[in-house]
Amino acid sequence: MKTYWRLPRGVDELLPPDAWELEALRRKVLDLFVSWGYDYVEPPIVEYLDALLVGSGEDLDLQTLKVVDQVSGRQLGVRADMTSQAVRIDAHSRATDDIQRLCYAGNIVFANPQLAQASRVPIKAGAELFGSASLDADAEVIRLMLEVVESAQVDNPVLLLGHMGIYRSLVEDLLNSGEQVDEAELFASIQRKSQADVAALVSDSQIAQMLVDLPLLMGDASVIVEARTRLAEAGKAVGKALDELEQLVERLQAYDDKGRVRIDVSELSGYGYHNGPVFAVYHPLHGRALAQGGRYDGVGKVFGRARAATGFDLDLKVLLSGQAIQAEVIFACYADADTKASQIEAINALRAGGERVRVALGTDENPPEGCRKVLVFVGGCWQVESR
Repeated sequence: MKTYWRLPRGVDELLPPDAWELEALRRKVLDLFVSWGYDYVEPPIVEYLDALLVGSGEDLDLQTLKVVDQVSGRQLGVRADMTSQAVRIDAHSRATDDIQRLCYAGNIVFANPQLAQASRVPIKAGAELFGSASLDADAEVIRLMLEVVESAQVDNPVLLLGHMGIYRSLVEDLLNSGEQVDEAELFASIQRKSQADVAALVSDSQIAQMLVDLPLLMGDASVIVEARTRLAEAGKAVGKALDELEQLVERLQAYDDKGRVRIDVSELSGYGYHNGPVFAVYHPLHGRALAQGGRYDGVGKVFGRARAATGFDLDLKVLLSGQAIQAEVIFACYADADTKASQIEAINALRAGGERVRVALGTDENPPEGCRKVLVFVGGCWQVESR
């Protein structure tokens, strides 16, 4: 019997009362954007593929669903990110030489979930500021990002600041020295904060050791001083990036005395188009970033206008009241000896993605009252199903 009611894996729907709560949050966030002077735009959910992937890395290409346009015969993409659409609007549809502030909210679609059990159909909201290379622009965007997160009743969020220029400059120097390295694997290893993996990919040269040290450079603003010492022999671009980080911290502290700014020199969030300061908001009880963004100057060049730009976005589903702080528990049914190893692997992946998993201790243990998600063995693999 065919189960026509089943949704594709990773595709979810919102039902009462969550659907209305999310709509109320969307309106609140958009009202906040508008109160800061940002103009609302509503780009289409599909565009020509080459326009959607402008200035992006391979990761965004892999996340984009592709279809053939029955009218033109050209390849279309279902958007997996809305920043490139905002860039196109600033460069062409609403071109101006003045500073321009744009905001948006809408569905995107991932070809694959970014994390285990993450939704493939997030509802994104974001704000982008074009035409200013000043750190004041980055500070404004970051302050707005924090205010949006707090508007969703997220207490004590933590702001993480990094700078793509540090990593990119070190990698460029490494390659110029003649060393061969798998750049994609190096990038992923630093994102994972794995010193051992980074060390295994590079030599023991001075430049390579600086890359190995990057995951260590995390903490309060004093980390910048330590970074200047550890990266003293790096090129001028690294020193400039550290100067920008220091100045950005000063600007933010002038508006915020809560001590929630943290430095992470190896913070490499984004889809490959960021080239300056990057930032993300986290909460200690949640494994994923609640919001993230950064500077991406020059991405609009392909549209004929290489403008300075900075901005951020967030997933409204993650911010939905209480969900960002206390993830719903997943109950892992009892596994026999034949499936135990694969269950442990599935549970570890879920927990690494920020999910809460409770494991049955025997065949007689049932899911707790109110539990709506169960990890079950179906079709030769472990899957999370809704009850």
